[in-house]
Amino acid sequence: MKKIIKFLLIILILAFVVIQFFRPDRTSSEEYGENHITKKMNVPDNVQKILKRSCFDCHSNHTVWPWYSNIAPMSWLVAQDVRKGRAKMNFSEWGKIPESKREERLQSICDEIKEDEMPLPNYLLIHRDAVLSQQEKDILCAWSEAELKKLEEENDK
Repeated sequence: MKKIIKFLLIILILAFVVIQFFRPDRTSSEEYGENHITKKMNVPDNVQKILKRSCFDCHSNHTVWPWYSNIAPMSWLVAQDVRKGRAKMNFSEWGKIPESKREERLQSICDEIKEDEMPLPNYLLIHRDAVLSQQEKDILCAWSEAELKKLEEENDK
């Protein structure tokens, strides 16, 4: 029985070492390109700070990859969450989103933070600094609603 346990332990260790060679894509950029939301609409400094702290890791190309994102299988899970977040809304690619979708995205910002759906609860377990206070939620909602109103007025012209 001890030989079987020892053999299984060796297999598990070898498997753990081997999976480290299968690295997910972990792109990140510090550059705010021409399609970045801050280049396409008015984003005050206080809103930018909140977005950067609580949203950009998953919803922009400015991901700060934590240490555990270097170790499989966590690296795969973190990279998958970032891919999904960027696919749903990417502030770095805001200029590429059709106008009608921008309105939906702005509306969803406020809706999801009011319902505590964003930032994701599992993200907040480790990233306590990303927790939004009620005041920050109010700031983001006021900003997104004002920008939504501007977009709607532009479309009515």
